[in-house]
Amino acid sequence: MLNKRSLNLLGFASCAGLMAYALFAQYQLNLEPCPLCIFQRVAVIALGVVFLVAGLHNPAQTGSRIYAAFITLAAAAGVGVAGRHVWLQNLPPDKVPACGPGLDFMLDAFPLTEVFSTVLSGSGECAKIIWSFLGLSMPAWVLIAVAALGVYGIVVNLRNWPAEN
Repeated sequence: MLNKRSLNLLGFASCAGLMAYALFAQYQLNLEPCPLCIFQRVAVIALGVVFLVAGLHNPAQTGSRIYAAFITLAAAAGVGVAGRHVWLQNLPPDKVPACGPGLDFMLDAFPLTEVFSTVLSGSGECAKIIWSFLGLSMPAWVLIAVAALGVYGIVVNLRNWPAEN
């Protein structure tokens, strides 16, 4: 029977599947993630953690609303970063920003606020499309998946489900 707990755990499994493919693409297909890709992974992980905690907790109405709010925040962050990445990938070549330092270097050398601002402004490496499926780049698929999971999580947690047996 469908219930809030199992549906939240399904949301977690979906996020785990997205991360499994990201790691497969990195380590088996040798597609090195750019800084915006790393931020998208953080958003997917955050979304998955909220789904997992909501599934394990199986809260009543007020708790479900709180989880729906956290799902909204995590999904909105993921959609925002993925949307920025897709935008950079679709810039004309002469408008693409120059490549910047790697994320590891920035985390070591700059304050965290400057790292966030630099990464979100994007760089030339983020504009390269090195993988696509059905004509959409990986960030476009992440945008679609995270938006769909966000809507799914809101519906699951705000709907009144029958009590579990």
